[in-house]
Amino acid sequence: MGSRARARWVAAAVGFTGLLCAVLGAVMIVAVPSIIKQQVHKNVRIDPNSLSFGMWKEIPVPFYLSVYFFDIINSKDILEGKKPQVRERGPYVYREFRHKGNITFNDNDTVSFREYRSFQFEPEKSNGLESDHIVIPNILVLGAAVMMENKPIGLKLIMTLAFSTLGERAFMNRTVGEIMWGYEDPLVHLLNKYLPDMFPVKGKFGLFAGLNNSDSGLFTVFTGIKNFSRVHLVDKWNGVSKVNFWHSDECNMINGTSGQMWAPFMTPESSLEFYSPEACRSMKLIYKEAGIFEGIPTYRFKAPNTLFANGSTYPPNEGFCPCLESGIQNVSTCRFSAPLFLSHPHFYNADPVLSQAVLGLHPNEKEHSLFLDIHPVTGIPMNCSVKLQLSLYIKAVRGIGQTGQIEPVVLPLLWFEERGAMEGETLRTFYTQLVLMPKVLHYAQYVLLALGCVLLLVPIVYHIRSQEKCYLFWSSSKKGSKEKEAMQAYSESLMTSAPKGTVLQEARL
Repeated sequence: MGSRARARWVAAAVGFTGLLCAVLGAVMIVAVPSIIKQQVHKNVRIDPNSLSFGMWKEIPVPFYLSVYFFDIINSKDILEGKKPQVRERGPYVYREFRHKGNITFNDNDTVSFREYRSFQFEPEKSNGLESDHIVIPNILVLGAAVMMENKPIGLKLIMTLAFSTLGERAFMNRTVGEIMWGYEDPLVHLLNKYLPDMFPVKGKFGLFAGLNNSDSGLFTVFTGIKNFSRVHLVDKWNGVSKVNFWHSDECNMINGTSGQMWAPFMTPESSLEFYSPEACRSMKLIYKEAGIFEGIPTYRFKAPNTLFANGSTYPPNEGFCPCLESGIQNVSTCRFSAPLFLSHPHFYNADPVLSQAVLGLHPNEKEHSLFLDIHPVTGIPMNCSVKLQLSLYIKAVRGIGQTGQIEPVVLPLLWFEERGAMEGETLRTFYTQLVLMPKVLHYAQYVLLALGCVLLLVPIVYHIRSQEKCYLFWSSSKKGSKEKEAMQAYSESLMTSAPKGTVLQEARL
């Protein structure tokens, strides 16, 4: 009797445990997604108490700037009207350091900051040294010539004389370091001395001189603390909500984020919008495909074919014109009126006429397309590669002798790639907290539910078996009683005296 009671208690305890597991699993199935969503909302907003604030303030991902120059092989032939021929040199790789400063939280759910950048040359990652010499167009001469094309002939002759006096030529042979970070130029000194307000560059002239040890302007973005739907979106840049570089309100709009984090819970229908101070415009990337980066699920976003399309191909881009062929963007209005153009490297995704006009260009998607891999749950970039090319429109200008007989052409100067990928301890922490733990919880809830259902079967099976044993015992007892009664009746019949006839018959036998 004691063992039977103990068995009933064990079965009840197992059933109760199963019930708890099943209830807990069911509750987790309902509650865990909302808990994860709540935690993501809490930790991706710009709040000193959020887990991502340190990552937002001091980007832990190592960024590298790789620069490729187009070394001109036939500069003399170009002056005679022949097709330019270039040779790609590089990469010249720089470690890029970024950190945010002057962080000010405002009363309207925004935060203002400046992001400071500095660059350090990495010889071991580079294919060359900063002392390497490159032949490139003289932007000051050829750019000024195009800008002066419609000016009076007398003014252009004076400019020709000034160029000759200062030793300025159409093409120059400079080191990588000089082209990147600046060189002393007599023309710049002359302009700064006699026309100080005419030329914006003071001191050395270089293509990246304004980027090193500088910031990208004053950004004001929404924190998402009060209104999460606007988290990371740019409110203002340098105090304005739209720029005035372009010729339409749509093109002047500052859309998206500052380009470092986006709103969480993305879908394939999502797009990545951000404002780029270097390009003087907002850009939008579109979803391409889902992928995996170091075990972390990602969405890859790429540039649409219309990003640098001209106004005739894509009417919304009409505000960026005057345009030339499709696939290059005129950035002269935000680059001191110099005839500079922005595009994908090697004129990838542009009108083939552009790449065919310069020998040595080989555009292809694998090497020259840009992409961003984003963790869709948090909106945090895992791996990115932004590739852009800077080109100069050159041509012969009557009255400026240095331009010779140059045929009109958009001549590439260089292209660069800014790339960064999460790695090391940051990657491991991100994977553990935002991938592994949610995955464990996801499977745990179904395991608990299944285990609970199995354990609930134990008391049910025990009860059924107990009923069967009772039935068998009752049946066997009833059958035994009937047999006993039959035996007793038979014995009594034997004890009764038989009739005489019967005895005589038996005797005869």
